[in-house]
Amino acid sequence: MRRRWIAPSAIVWLVVASAFFLIPLIATFLFSLQSLQTNKCCTSAAYSLIIHSHQFWHTIRLSFVLALETIAISLLLFVPTVYWVHLRVPRFRPVLGFMALVPFVVPPIILVVGLLNLYKGAPSWFYDKPYGFLATAYVILAFPYMFFSLDAGFRAIDVHTLTEASQNLGASWRTTLVRVILPNIRVAALGGSFLTLAIVMGEFTIASLSTFQTFPTYIQFVNETQPYEAAALSLLSFLIVWAAMLALLFVGRGRPRPVQVAATR
Repeated sequence: MRRRWIAPSAIVWLVVASAFFLIPLIATFLFSLQSLQTNKCCTSAAYSLIIHSHQFWHTIRLSFVLALETIAISLLLFVPTVYWVHLRVPRFRPVLGFMALVPFVVPPIILVVGLLNLYKGAPSWFYDKPYGFLATAYVILAFPYMFFSLDAGFRAIDVHTLTEASQNLGASWRTTLVRVILPNIRVAALGGSFLTLAIVMGEFTIASLSTFQTFPTYIQFVNETQPYEAAALSLLSFLIVWAAMLALLFVGRGRPRPVQVAATR
């Protein structure tokens, strides 16, 4: 067999990209190991202070639950909608794509002010709780990322053939969507979920202006008061978000199996 050699230019770009990614992380890690009293390395006091902080665990749990809630609501809303648009009204897809661009155009500060005025008379369990108000705002922010990911997934499959085959075998609409269509767009759904998770775990403006204490607002507070702890917290948040994405990947992948058209209701 003929050996495949890696081009030298590819190695150079790989080294440059790795350095671009790793050098800031290493510098942040070294800075976080400095002592507040002596300004010398090395101590883990900053990490110990962050890990033993009740506010750290409270805010990260809140943001992570908000991320899961936003992902669930977005998938429940957009998967049937995009499926129906591709199946029945494909001419409406550009309109839906244009609507998905609105969160990019409207600044978050204007969005949160508008939402606060819109839901001013809403029940307290929705307006005064992050799991109601913030989840609604985050679904709007995640709309472009989730829509375009799902749209690419639906465009990659033959929606009409799969739907007709499923219904000819006696499957209901719900069975067709859950057992036939959804397994074929799993990668697209995971892609949108990753982006949504990253957005929610890093969103600061809406949470701050609506006076909710989430993980990004806690990071901002630490940045203003504790320099070494802020560096440690930045690294911990980076690792936690990546760990959450990997967990979401393994949970969403499951066992690979061929998709079969269900014949039962």
